[in-house]
Amino acid sequence: MSYAPSEDIPRLVETMKRAAGALREADVPFLLGGGMAGWARGGPPTDHDVDFLLLERDGERALAALAEAGFRPERPPEGWLLKAWDGDVLVDLIFHPSGGPVDEGYFERADEIEVVSQPLLVASIEDVLATKLLAMTEQEPHYGAVLELARALREQVDWDALRERVAAAPFGAAFLTLAERLEIAPAQPAGSRLAHAPSAQSRRRETYGGRRVSKPR
Repeated sequence: MSYAPSEDIPRLVETMKRAAGALREADVPFLLGGGMAGWARGGPPTDHDVDFLLLERDGERALAALAEAGFRPERPPEGWLLKAWDGDVLVDLIFHPSGGPVDEGYFERADEIEVVSQPLLVASIEDVLATKLLAMTEQEPHYGAVLELARALREQVDWDALRERVAAAPFGAAFLTLAERLEIAPAQPAGSRLAHAPSAQSRRRETYGGRRVSKPR
């Protein structure tokens, strides 16, 4: 599926490249996450901010690296991320998304993908979808964007792994029902156990030429 280019994508890409270069120069391990990760995998364009996932211990070092590169640092009170501004483009440095902290497993599940001629570690589609679903609340139960992303990348999704991550959460369970009824996800027979088949994540490493990455230092 092809998508009309977003007017915001060029600015987001430029900020992503600048921020990634600064983090790499500072030797901070990071992953591209959020909507930009979905876009990098062939999903719909995003008009939001640039999300990087990293370990909590690397948060302050990452923020300092971006500040040195000319970004305006911000320490919000929420306690699960740090922020940096490139003009009016926001970079989120996320270390504790909904569902639990970023750990070495995020890096092990990631793929190295060439994004606008720059090789980047990109969060797995299961991690992208899970963090979005687990962040939903009764005040903001908006499924449109996550369903669009799931439909666009459904052949890359390890649906069994995603079910394990989100099925116990009310909005995760509702998403899985919607995805099955809309024929985005394969239906799971009632009472069936999760199959121990080769994962979609393993198969897509061949598709993208991704490689298993070493754990962050």
